[in-house]
Amino acid sequence: MAKPVVAIVGRPNVGKSTIFNRIAKKRIAIVEDQPGVTRDRLYAPAEWLGQEFSLIDTGGIDIDDAPLMTQIVAQAQIAMEEADVIVFLVSNQEGVTEADEHVARMLYKADKPVILAVNKADNPEQRQEIYDFYSLGLGDPYPVSGVQGTGLGDLLDAVVAKFPAKQADANDDSIEFSVIGRPNVGKSSLVNAILGEERVIVSNIEGTTRDAIDTRFTDDGQAFTIIDTAGIRKRGKIWENTEKYSVLRAQSAIERSAVVLVLIDAEAGIREQDKHVAGLAHEAGRGVIIVVNKWDAVHKDTHSMKKFTDEIRGQFQYLDYAPIVFLSAKTHQRVSTLPALIKKVAENHERRITSSTLNDVLLKAVATTPTPTSNGKRLRVYYMTQVKSGPPTFVAFVNNVDLMHFSYQRFLVNQLRAAFDFSGTPIVIVPRQRK
Repeated sequence: MAKPVVAIVGRPNVGKSTIFNRIAKKRIAIVEDQPGVTRDRLYAPAEWLGQEFSLIDTGGIDIDDAPLMTQIVAQAQIAMEEADVIVFLVSNQEGVTEADEHVARMLYKADKPVILAVNKADNPEQRQEIYDFYSLGLGDPYPVSGVQGTGLGDLLDAVVAKFPAKQADANDDSIEFSVIGRPNVGKSSLVNAILGEERVIVSNIEGTTRDAIDTRFTDDGQAFTIIDTAGIRKRGKIWENTEKYSVLRAQSAIERSAVVLVLIDAEAGIREQDKHVAGLAHEAGRGVIIVVNKWDAVHKDTHSMKKFTDEIRGQFQYLDYAPIVFLSAKTHQRVSTLPALIKKVAENHERRITSSTLNDVLLKAVATTPTPTSNGKRLRVYYMTQVKSGPPTFVAFVNNVDLMHFSYQRFLVNQLRAAFDFSGTPIVIVPRQRK
């Protein structure tokens, strides 16, 4: 199930970006004491009391004809349409303004749960001076301080309480996978080729696909759900509101997927944006298959496939675990091999190893390659245990976590890959100091 989405809206200079950074627990949005700094929507993952959600920061909505105000309002409206819950932020310093009332009227039409937050209530006296905001007609106002972080717990409690109820997934037996890539690499064509029918509009115009589309199919007795996503553009080239909207759609599709197909255009070659797109899947911890499309259109010799493979491995070093498939969605060449490979990667993504078997591998690894030393102290890895799957995650209990260098973690990952079939899935090792 996709994560709930929370949008922060309000007029300029009420502290939306400060609150956004506080909730996201990192400095993402630019914070300046002047209106209009945030123009586009910013997205970040967030969590409160174990409940994960996606957070959107929007540009300030005003009633005057400031430059770019039309685009800013359009961006905010899209964020409100996407959101499950809207946080309407106002400022205690200025009180209720005409612009606040303008935003409130927009929210009446949104038909979404709205939580009213009064920012810049930095001391007890200011927190008592929020009653004027009842006039906005949006329920109880929550006093908060973005600078100090006070009041955010109560605010987030109210936000989480408004999240839609989780529904049981009707496709529990289905392997969900998504198709991602920059625009015009052939995502829709590949969907059609896999399904064997024209389910998705195919066009050579970049950006034809706007939304994620779920389609269920069966191959060799296994149910799959394929999620086609809109092309992900470079940040500086996303001009249309709908194009920016599609990025969030793609990220949501990745979160729902067990396996992600990362498409590369064989004719155009590897672009910097391909690395960004693939990084979204890797950072989300999903199984990954690199699919080189339009292979039929490339002038080849006996070494072409090896050369392209070597280039992929060099450019995508963080995806050395991902299998590579060369195919043509247009001619259906090798498309039939994808379902079995997706199933295999999904199984590897959920693979669990017993602790006894795991520690046999660890003992052999330490015996063949002794642990490193630093400042006369040697790292000791006592034992490992798997704590979760999807992706496979292992805790290594050590004498000192500071001695666990990244290179030795990498060595242990390679040992696990040599001992077990983890192709297509990332592996996470978390060092933990043994008490």
